[in-house]
Amino acid sequence: MQEKNIILTGDRPTGRLHLGHYVGSLRNRVKMQNEGNFEKMYVMIADSQALTDNFENPEKIRENLIEVALDYLSVGLDPEKVTIFVQSQVEELTELTFYFLNLVTLSRLERNPTVKTEIKQKNFETSLPAGFLIYPVSQAADILLFDANVIPVGVDQEPMIEQTREIVRSFNNIYGEIFTEPQAVLPENKVARRLPGIDGAAKMSKTLGNGIYLADDAATVKKKVMSMYTDPDHINIDDPGKVEGNIVFTYLDVFSNQEHFEKYLPDYNNLDELKDHYKRGGLGDVKVKKFLIKVLEEELEPIRERRAYYEKNLDQVLEILEKGTDNAKKVGRAKVYEVKKAMGIDYFADNRFLDEIKEKYK
Repeated sequence: MQEKNIILTGDRPTGRLHLGHYVGSLRNRVKMQNEGNFEKMYVMIADSQALTDNFENPEKIRENLIEVALDYLSVGLDPEKVTIFVQSQVEELTELTFYFLNLVTLSRLERNPTVKTEIKQKNFETSLPAGFLIYPVSQAADILLFDANVIPVGVDQEPMIEQTREIVRSFNNIYGEIFTEPQAVLPENKVARRLPGIDGAAKMSKTLGNGIYLADDAATVKKKVMSMYTDPDHINIDDPGKVEGNIVFTYLDVFSNQEHFEKYLPDYNNLDELKDHYKRGGLGDVKVKKFLIKVLEEELEPIRERRAYYEKNLDQVLEILEKGTDNAKKVGRAKVYEVKKAMGIDYFADNRFLDEIKEKYK
């Protein structure tokens, strides 16, 4: 149906964003933004969705809204190229979610792998908020209200995109070809798709507090890297070490490149040589961690500088959010009109309904 790509992505404002968000989606968003192979790009701060499991603490969402906005701008998202908006302020998203709920069964929502996992994580098994259960439908509305067909996500969100595609097929079959099935775009680096926490946990998480945040200063980054989980059997420098499951090397897989070795560790030509030395013994964890610190600092320093600018210009940040949200609302209103017309519930839009009832009661 549509020829040009429209991108939509976003994050929940439940805390500052970390390196897992950065390599999982943020870095890819900036790359796509700068390549410009799209008609429109929307980046949403998903505060309504965040309230589904933080309903008792709305202040948390209010406080972190600006933190996420600062992180967006600090990584290089450009409001002149992308529309950054606040989910709760676009009422059309709520309306479209309501219509979509008729196309999804309760059992299908309960089978969604991402939802099932998060229900366990949040201990919702015995008391599940309805708003939380239906958030895949809300996410479908987020995507489809803007005709988005390219969705940069982490691997754990793929089931959500599949559910959106199912909703598209159901709606189009009943009401006509209104929506396009979206496709998930995953990070090219497979390791980056699920960056582990510094404690060795399977995933870096705001909840677990095991992340390196984009807003962390150099001293904090150094402290966190030096505390990173490595190989517990690599006690002495001469001991052979394991690279698999060693978080320091996992991070180097994601962040290091040839130039880093030339600048900071010229004794090695590349990461493979560093790994080989570690595996045969004679290379200490401290040396590897110090190298990782330099690699991360090169990535994080320009992000910190941009954040410092916007922290001093918060009125500008709020203006960006307000302008982006106004633009999103205009697009949303037009799409909801199209949806209601397809569903036959646009009673007062023109004389069509009046003509129908007049004909009926002749």
